[in-house]
Amino acid sequence: MRSTEILAYAMLQQGSKRIQNSQVLLGLTLFLLEAALDRSHHALHSPIGAWFLQPF
Repeated sequence: MRSTEILAYAMLQQGSKRIQNSQVLLGLTLFLLEAALDRSHHALHSPIGAWFLQPF
């Protein structure tokens, strides 16, 4: 069960649109960031950092 939700938007010339991937940290999905934040509420930070960096 996820309790964290990140809302991110990209600015466009005619407004904005919701995005699911970081435009700064290529390859980082907001889903992964949400999962890491959820885990941080229930675990030590060192194992979370290692888990978070595995895909990279």
